[in-house]
Amino acid sequence: MSDDLKKQAALAALEEIRDGMIVGLGSGSTAAIFIRELGKAGLKVLGVPSSQESARIAEEVGVSLTTFKDHPQLDITIHGADEVSPQLDLIKGRGGALVREKIVAHASKRVVIIVDESKLVDRLGSRTAIPVEVIPLAAPRVLIQLGNARVRERNGQLFVSDNGNALLDWNHGAIEDTAGLEKQLKAMTGVVDSGIFAGVASCVIVAGSAGVRKLYRSSM
Repeated sequence: MSDDLKKQAALAALEEIRDGMIVGLGSGSTAAIFIRELGKAGLKVLGVPSSQESARIAEEVGVSLTTFKDHPQLDITIHGADEVSPQLDLIKGRGGALVREKIVAHASKRVVIIVDESKLVDRLGSRTAIPVEVIPLAAPRVLIQLGNARVRERNGQLFVSDNGNALLDWNHGAIEDTAGLEKQLKAMTGVVDSGIFAGVASCVIVAGSAGVRKLYRSSM
């Protein structure tokens, strides 16, 4: 996704924000651009960050932060995604913040996803491994259960999430039952959560060569 397309999607998402909102702040490069644009806009909002990096950027650009203790329900959350299906189900987590992103998303009245058109797929899992966050002790056992998965590393070292956990990348292939597979992973002992986000997105903003368009969940 080029920086120009990222900015186009971020600016379109900014149109969804109003003064007084409690806004969930996603993680990753596209969400980072949104947070910076939100800071420039000068809107009077409070943000709930989904990662330490998102919190750092928000503080840098002057977006005031809050917590679930003070605001247990959010008005809207803006996230990026790695894959988006025609049903607007998602795979997220290449940046490693999937658990906190999912917590923030499920606390929101609306979830808006910002992507470029290359992230649209016919079936989830077609191109992207499914990230699975696990308790480190359980990682070897979960690897055996999943098969065709690997422990994520960064710069030759074990990748550790903001929660202190390990990440496994599971090359599952195209997913038949997105919601069912999400529940199956969640039920595995030692798994904290996965990068499958079924039934979460309210709207997906897609930036591409022909401009920006908004896709809405058909049931809404």
